[in-house]
Amino acid sequence: MTIDYVHGYSIKESTRLTDQATTLTELLHADTLYPPGSRVLEAGCGVGAQTIILAGNSPQASFTSVDVSEESLAEARRRTQEAGFNNVTFQHADIFALPFPSAYFDHVFVCFVLEHLPDPAGALEALLQVLKPGGSITVIEGDHGSAYFYPDSDYARRAIRCLVDLQRQAGGDSLIGRRLYPLLAKAGYREVAVSPRMVYVDAGKPALVDGFTRKTFTAMVEGVGEQAVGQGLIDKASWAAGIRDLYRASEDDGTFCYTFFKATGLR
Repeated sequence: MTIDYVHGYSIKESTRLTDQATTLTELLHADTLYPPGSRVLEAGCGVGAQTIILAGNSPQASFTSVDVSEESLAEARRRTQEAGFNNVTFQHADIFALPFPSAYFDHVFVCFVLEHLPDPAGALEALLQVLKPGGSITVIEGDHGSAYFYPDSDYARRAIRCLVDLQRQAGGDSLIGRRLYPLLAKAGYREVAVSPRMVYVDAGKPALVDGFTRKTFTAMVEGVGEQAVGQGLIDKASWAAGIRDLYRASEDDGTFCYTFFKATGLR
């Protein structure tokens, strides 16, 4: 299935994904650990931003990381080799047509992928088929509706809404974090549990100010400006004001909040 990735595949976007993964490692991945000898499928590895974290956290597990983009796979392979990990195999594959036998993997990991798919429920059902009975799935997604900040700004909220609308037009759902429990339960997973992971940022957390407020979230919204203005979702002046006000939240008297959702389940 062709996926319309609203953020594009530029070098700038690749850097943003790496900044995001690095900044959020402890929050999202401190409890993502796989036993030695485990066979783990990373579905939708992209440029390998999460792959490196997974491989490092569980060096004795064996990872198969797949993606539909050959270009992204090449970058993921390069990064993983550069980092010195040899417990990852990369393969070109579509989540909806996985080239693996039934009940092949001990665990499945999916991060920031379902939000871009026109049929996330179908993807979860396909992943269930390659998971062993008793095996686990871990899914991490954001929810752009959870963003709030000080100083508040109608322009900034309109800019975020443009991203939400553009992703919906592309067949995705950037508000999917709030849907993870029903999606996993309906797909047939057992013992589904969802853990909200809130990022709160103020001037007392300079690494998060730079790594998350500026380089992850605001950079993500800023990256769709040409599309938003070009499609008439917002005028150029209002867009510029929205981006300005998002960056304003990263100043010394500003704050920013966002919630990710981490879900787990068993086959």
